[in-house]
Amino acid sequence: MHRVAVECMRVLKPGKHCAILMGDSRRNKHFIPITPRVLMSFLEAGFILREDIIKMQWKMKSTREKWFGKKYDFYLIGHEHLYVFRKPDAQERTTKFKESMKWW
Repeated sequence: MHRVAVECMRVLKPGKHCAILMGDSRRNKHFIPITPRVLMSFLEAGFILREDIIKMQWKMKSTREKWFGKKYDFYLIGHEHLYVFRKPDAQERTTKFKESMKWW
């Protein structure tokens, strides 16, 4: 995903936005945190995080069956993240956005 973030940074015009909608996953009844990894990839590429919109998952067939069906030993993932990133302008001072950018 880092290569995708770098390519988005390359082709996007300064000051414009890029949005990524994605959710986390589960394998062998364990949570796989995909969304924070994608977030870090885009921040490392130089984007500024404009918004993190959390979209609730309703009316999913798998949610209806698992939520009201048998008891499971894990929680359902009932949301997705919509990350909205902004490419800074060439001469823009980004110090005021340091909390929304790569901090390490």
